[in-house]
Amino acid sequence: MSTMTVTQLPVRQPRAARPARPVARRAPQGEVRLTRRGRVVVVAAALLALLALAVFAGAGSVATERPGTPEPTRTVLVGPGDTLWEIAADIAPAGEVREMVDRIERLNALDSAMVQAGQRLQVPVTTE
Repeated sequence: MSTMTVTQLPVRQPRAARPARPVARRAPQGEVRLTRRGRVVVVAAALLALLALAVFAGAGSVATERPGTPEPTRTVLVGPGDTLWEIAADIAPAGEVREMVDRIERLNALDSAMVQAGQRLQVPVTTE
């Protein structure tokens, strides 16, 4: 007697049918349809154009406390032992030393009232 062995082969299942793609409708002649990516590109380009316009328009503006000509100044050489308060007191009207220190700091873009010997400072010209 002979033996016979039967093995079952896997049966392939049929693939599920893909859903049909929607048919792309053509835009009427002269009409432009943008994809999502196209809209993003258009918005980004518009924002870049606005940014460039703002940069060029803002480049000409200068912020000053008073419109017109800049404040007349003269140069003072800081000597050994001099302080900004002493320099301001020499040129400020009576009772306005603190305001003069602030003006000198702004004119020279100083972070503090510390000055060093040999430093040149621009100070306002005062008429007394």
